[in-house]
Amino acid sequence: LDPGQQATFERFVRRGGGYAGVHSATDTEYDWPWYGRLVGAYFRNHPQIQTATIRVENRRHPSAAALPSRWTRTDEWYGFARNPRGSVRVLATLDESTYAPGPGAMGADHPIAWSHEFEGGRAWYTGGGHTTQSYGESAFRRHLLGGIKWAANLVEGECGATEWGNFE
Repeated sequence: LDPGQQATFERFVRRGGGYAGVHSATDTEYDWPWYGRLVGAYFRNHPQIQTATIRVENRRHPSAAALPSRWTRTDEWYGFARNPRGSVRVLATLDESTYAPGPGAMGADHPIAWSHEFEGGRAWYTGGGHTTQSYGESAFRRHLLGGIKWAANLVEGECGATEWGNFE
């Protein structure tokens, strides 16, 4: 976005607007620190598309309420430049022992979906959604719908963790 569009988007969120980011939403706007704080983390790398198991940590959130506690699916699994935990409410993590994360693995704590209240609005992100097949999965569609509805403030759901450290 150009500077005027960025300012408009920032006003939208600060007035209570919501943001729902899917997959490559973390792979854009690297020169806009406000966006980085909104989305929660920036993409670093990914291995080939493969099956992995997701541990759903917070089933009180509408994007995770209908998911199993261990959710196995196939996608392109992002690693992030920093772990967003502590800045966002982590909803789900990847179990790196269930796939080959490749160089730059995040280790035992690999968030893949999160939410937070941000500067008056709400932000939700999922790392899933690279493959066309993802959108044919009923569980993934429920995950998306719950996140979108939460970000749009149409449903309640647990959130938190709005403290920010030095964001890079």
